[in-house]
Amino acid sequence: MSGVDGVSGSSSNGATPAVAAQSASASYDTFMKLLTTQLQHQDPLNPTNTDTFTSEMIQLSGVEQELAINNTLGTISTNLSSISTSNGLGYIGKTVTATGETSPMQNGAAKWSYDLDSTAKNVTLTVEDSSGNALYSTSGENAAGSHTFSWDGTNTGGNASTSGDFILKVTATDSTGASVKATTNIIGTVTGVDTSSGVTSLQMGDIEVPLSDVTSLSNS
Repeated sequence: MSGVDGVSGSSSNGATPAVAAQSASASYDTFMKLLTTQLQHQDPLNPTNTDTFTSEMIQLSGVEQELAINNTLGTISTNLSSISTSNGLGYIGKTVTATGETSPMQNGAAKWSYDLDSTAKNVTLTVEDSSGNALYSTSGENAAGSHTFSWDGTNTGGNASTSGDFILKVTATDSTGASVKATTNIIGTVTGVDTSSGVTSLQMGDIEVPLSDVTSLSNS
């Protein structure tokens, strides 16, 4: 993973076309040497059969095409990686909302949003640490739709956390006691971009969020 405010590239997946091209190149060189040696040492009184020679030339053409295709794939992979990195750079310093439960403590707060499928009678918001230990609990807004929640790091014992990653659990029930579906999203500032896995991910502190999970973007 690249560091904060950094960009990491050189995808292991992106290297695959290069490896394939190298293999194809080696096969081509070997085929050429074998074909040349065969022609040099054939019996002048009994030269290589025309059909056999034609078949070998067809095989050579196939190797050439494989080499050209893999070189093209390598170029495409490099270009796509460059485009992905450039697209990700535009997110640095922006505030994004993305699907997930684990949010980093940034600028003195960990932030989330949650969506209720329908109006609930009771909503409980519980903040947990990365090990699943409950640190703080409070009542949440119960109307159907989207709501935001910000935690300043102070747990129920009055102790404050100034750094780390925290999980928000939302429990909602209606007037009959039945569960109301709640979807949780994280909110944070993008501090870096990582493309080392072949997929562009945005970094919020030490949390990585796939670009495909981002649902909104703002300057604040």
